[in-house]
Amino acid sequence: MKRICLTALVVLANTGLANAATPAICTLRIHATGFRNQNGWAAAALFASPDGWPEREDKAFANDAFPITGNQALLSFKVPPGKYGVVVLHDENENHKLDRDFLGIPKEGFGFANNPHVFLTAPSFQIAQVNVGCPVTDINIKLIYK
Repeated sequence: MKRICLTALVVLANTGLANAATPAICTLRIHATGFRNQNGWAAAALFASPDGWPEREDKAFANDAFPITGNQALLSFKVPPGKYGVVVLHDENENHKLDRDFLGIPKEGFGFANNPHVFLTAPSFQIAQVNVGCPVTDINIKLIYK
């Protein structure tokens, strides 16, 4: 009987330790507005560091494309809590990049977390960072067309 009780305590203790070590997963919901049409997709990338910010999709912590409804889109990611740089673009022609004209000016819409004013270059990673906490963090991004 003592052996069964001891085994049960070890199993319960190990289960508790396993649950305590499991990292929390939070939801980041991005409410993107200002799409000029419903062509293509709303694409978003989350960066956990400045490496590759903001256009290197292969360096992003997470990225995905979402449908556009009217002039808005709801983009949702499941991520561990932490700080992420967030960029959204309107990939009108579905080529997985921000198209530019011959002067380098974007031809498609884009936006960043915290809606910073954008001049000639993208804002820094630190300016476009958002702190994601559990269970849900909601942010709003207004697209810019140049």
